[in-house]
Amino acid sequence: MRYRVLGRTGIEVSVHCLGTMMFGSVGNDDHDDCVRIIHAALDRGVNFVDTADMYSDGESEEIVGKALRGRRDDVVLATKVHFPMGEGRNRGGNSRRWIVHEVEESLRRLGTDWIDLYQVHRPDHTTDIEETLSALTDLVHQGKIRAFGCSSFPPSQIVEAYHVAERRGLHRFRTEQPPYSLLARGIEAELLPVAQAYGMGVLTWSPLAWGFLTGRYRKGQPVDLTSGRPALNPGRFDPSREENVRKLDAVERYVALADDIGCTLPELAMAFPVAHPAVTSVIIGPRTMDQLDAALKGAALTLDDAVLDRIDEIVPPGEDLYAADGAWRPPALADPTLRRRPPHLR
Repeated sequence: MRYRVLGRTGIEVSVHCLGTMMFGSVGNDDHDDCVRIIHAALDRGVNFVDTADMYSDGESEEIVGKALRGRRDDVVLATKVHFPMGEGRNRGGNSRRWIVHEVEESLRRLGTDWIDLYQVHRPDHTTDIEETLSALTDLVHQGKIRAFGCSSFPPSQIVEAYHVAERRGLHRFRTEQPPYSLLARGIEAELLPVAQAYGMGVLTWSPLAWGFLTGRYRKGQPVDLTSGRPALNPGRFDPSREENVRKLDAVERYVALADDIGCTLPELAMAFPVAHPAVTSVIIGPRTMDQLDAALKGAALTLDDAVLDRIDEIVPPGEDLYAADGAWRPPALADPTLRRRPPHLR
């Protein structure tokens, strides 16, 4: 296992981070099995674990807490806040009110006194960024978190947050967590250069592009849209859609490349993000022990310039073949009232 410093925090983390979104009711609901998977990852050199309060409605954090009993000091523990937890108003977002409340809940579920990296899961257009940074800075001063970061923030909002922190004497985002894969390279255009300029650590997620880079979905082969991941969002896998045709075409070329260099498609996919100098760690999200084993095989693989040049020919640098699954979209694109002037002011 290789290790890198997380931005300029001085904290060393493994280049593969264990993501725990699939631990709990949405994936593997066998707590003992999930604990075994976490222990196996730690035994193989992974020292970085990422979770979130909303994963299985807090169940993932509880599982991670169980697994880290007696091993907490050796693990860099990251979690996130933003998405709604439970019914009612003011139970989500990036307000001071919610952050101060929810960090206590995460600490309780995780069974720890501190969180190494506390991340804002998505932007919140209803909350002033100064409000968010001020609350997080206070948590650092209180010793409840060691550092804080953001997830799926656009470059413009990262730059804004940086300058607000500088003007107000607040701590700043030390990390960003964006989607990045062989099929979705859009962050190379602006986000990764911004992260490098500000000395931010980068934790990338979805290296297998929602399963398209596992080799399970191939051109010309039927897809069962009623089970597994396709059942959750059939449109993402419908082979008749143009964006999925582009993905499947690229997959065929990547399979041929992997064969040429003597690895599997998933191994190639896992090794690719690590090659970018701005990326600190790649999040893997296994549901089973076999999936953990398969993901970590890519940990030892390094890609030379010749291979990276061939990758650039398949999907050019800075381009997305599709809108990365789960990435943040500006609210104004979904809510007409945010992009239309009221009639009496037109």
